[in-house]
Amino acid sequence: MEWIRQKLDQFKVPFNKGNKLEKYAPAINALDTFLYTPNHTTQKGAHVRDAVDLKRTMITVVLALVPALIFGMWNGGYQYLHQLPEYAGGVPFMDAFLHGAWKILPMIAVSYGVGLGIEFAFAIFRGHEVNEGYLVTGLLIPMIMPIDIPLWMVAISVVFAVVIGKEAFGGTGMNILNPALTARAFAFFAYPTFMSGNKVWVSEASNIDAVSGETILGSLASSSDVPYSAMDMFTGIIPGSIAETSTICILAGALLLVLTKVGSWRIILSAFIGAAIMALIFNALPNMGIEGNALTNFPWYQHLIIGGLSFGIVFMATDPVSAAQTTKGKWIYGFLIGFFAVMIRVFNPAYPEGIMLAILLMNVFAPVIDHYVIQANINRRKKRAVSASGQLKTAV
Repeated sequence: MEWIRQKLDQFKVPFNKGNKLEKYAPAINALDTFLYTPNHTTQKGAHVRDAVDLKRTMITVVLALVPALIFGMWNGGYQYLHQLPEYAGGVPFMDAFLHGAWKILPMIAVSYGVGLGIEFAFAIFRGHEVNEGYLVTGLLIPMIMPIDIPLWMVAISVVFAVVIGKEAFGGTGMNILNPALTARAFAFFAYPTFMSGNKVWVSEASNIDAVSGETILGSLASSSDVPYSAMDMFTGIIPGSIAETSTICILAGALLLVLTKVGSWRIILSAFIGAAIMALIFNALPNMGIEGNALTNFPWYQHLIIGGLSFGIVFMATDPVSAAQTTKGKWIYGFLIGFFAVMIRVFNPAYPEGIMLAILLMNVFAPVIDHYVIQANINRRKKRAVSASGQLKTAV
């Protein structure tokens, strides 16, 4: 490691301050800080030394994503191969995993290549260091896409998310919308036939007449029967976006985020509560003589384990930049995300993946929630101060 450190220091010399390639130093420093801890410290002012920095936080989130990603690779291959006649007797694990990886890894490469290229360009143009925020965003974007989406659509979605959803607001830490969901929303509205949820969602299926696939939300939106059990939905052996199908893998990632205090358990818990309450309300409508659709009658607990609800709550709603910051605000923010997600899903089957719109909506209102929570605290303190002042005058 010392040899690598020496070679890297020698390579950085032309990029040091005052040298001819100084302008491009942010790109080189990004590689340095990715491999090593930054060698600069605060020189003045009050500060707290902590081993947890942005890079370690982002790496923790990436590790939390690994179970869902690995399962998504296997499931993506399985959903395609098990429908072929030659695999009627069963699909070997490695065949399914390798087929899924062959489709997914290029999406990840495109996401990181395009996204990091834009981030480096903005860092050089603005003269600031490259932040590690895209380590997570670059992995999240392909994970929430259908496996058969063309790579050029992934690239364009990444460009929109990074430029419009992030850099336009000032870069990492300044964006008001979750960048990964911004990319999905762009793809959803720009290329609806690939993202609607009621078309083929399994790799290469559109090229073979005998193979077809449909998500559970797509089936329910068209009032079709769902040929999957609750256990299939929980484990994730169903069609869907790459890493959103397995609730058990998502919960494993959630456990890591909560234990490391990277993700807010308040947002996660309150969002699931909000989704469950909204689903229970819809389930009660038939008992009140109100006829609903297939999504209305879908059992409330199954609403929690289908589509991208769990994945969105755990990995998108908890984004520390775009989420609410106050303790009470997190409860309100999370509850409304779950509540609106199921409401959108049921009321408008054209948008069965309601969690995307719900999170983006609450991203916009998160500062308002925090403002009123803080203002309420200030008002309570003023009342206590006035009351204490009055009691003091009475005692005197």
